Amino acid sequence: MVHHTMNTRRISAPSASSNNRVMDSRGWGRGAAWVAALAIVGSLVACGSAPVVVSEPAPSVASVPAVRPVPAPGVQQRARSRWVAVDWQDLPGWGQDALHEAWNALLRGCEKPAPGFEALCAQARPLAIGSPEEQRAWVQQRLQPYRVVEVDGRAPEGLLTGYYEPVLEASRLPTATQRVPLYAPPPGLVNGQAWYTRQQIDTSPEAQAALRGRAIAWLADPIDALILQIQGSGRLLVREPDGRVVPVRLAYAAHNGQPYQSVGRWLLDQGAIREASWDAIKAWARQNPQRLNDMLWSNPRTVFFREEALSDFDAFFGPRGAQGVALTPGRSIAVDPLSIPYGTPVWLATQGPVLNTQRLVLAQDTGGAIQGAVRADLFTGWGGWNDEAFKLAAALKQPLQLWALWPKVQ
Repeated sequence: MVHHTMNTRRISAPSASSNNRVMDSRGWGRGAAWVAALAIVGSLVACGSAPVVVSEPAPSVASVPAVRPVPAPGVQQRARSRWVAVDWQDLPGWGQDALHEAWNALLRGCEKPAPGFEALCAQARPLAIGSPEEQRAWVQQRLQPYRVVEVDGRAPEGLLTGYYEPVLEASRLPTATQRVPLYAPPPGLVNGQAWYTRQQIDTSPEAQAALRGRAIAWLADPIDALILQIQGSGRLLVREPDGRVVPVRLAYAAHNGQPYQSVGRWLLDQGAIREASWDAIKAWARQNPQRLNDMLWSNPRTVFFREEALSDFDAFFGPRGAQGVALTPGRSIAVDPLSIPYGTPVWLATQGPVLNTQRLVLAQDTGGAIQGAVRADLFTGWGGWNDEAFKLAAALKQPLQLWALWPKVQ
């Protein structure tokens, strides 16, 4: 999805650093059968790849051993980061992660491998059924860990946030309750050029004429539509005119060329809320319906989508990230590609109030707010507002350290 590159995405609380993102598509064609499939997916996410708070003691990020450079290749310089070669023992928690849980994300990335990974991908595929010891030995033999630091070599102040794929009910046609449109890009929209603002799209006859016939589906809640735009993609359960409910995926297609502004920041600056969480924002909106448009229009950016089919098989996977491969819950991250190239295996370490973990992840997406040497957005999965994927993504904002795992020079 380009989690907004918009890609996906970002849904940490919608502060000034909130992400915009992108994702893939399709849905509920077979009714109960699809519901059952989604339930299975939910259980897989819950028990396997979805991130969970680690209950056992985890090494503090602050206590990670100092970087000990090792012989060549030594240092790699990137546009927005520097990589310093280290020993495997310098990676906190190395040897304790269930690497097989990340192997699917690794193989997904091999569909569009980063330069230098082509030969390694051919070797990695048979190891999908390998033992944990075989997988770990292969990683150590073929890859070199590099501590990711600032471009000038300074120790970074890393930040980990989360994003997810919303699942929302929608209607193919406007109804008495579902009157918030989600649009495909208008004809003539030019990437990088400013188009009508969000307010103008809602009020200008010229903008509305340009979007006539471009509505993909309609939602009941304008804040849900805003969250979907910030995440960059999502799943819709669309009620068709004949009564069928069809699952589809909306993927990021474009935006209107206007700057992104946080509605949470707007409310905080006015003293209207004390924390920029979506619960707080929705509560304020319910209490202040006469000012809802003022809040929404404080963000001039609007995102346009494309509809994609969502087969029963595709429903088991996340949207496509900026790398062009399906995201894996708990194992795909959005990064700054000028710091870490797409497709790079990354060792992630974080400790905070929401998540304590050291694990293998794959750099497979990006986002408008994901910039800098050690900045990542963890894809947590998909679901509604009461599901774990949303709760974790909304709450995740804590320190981060990253190690890029790069092919050794043979």
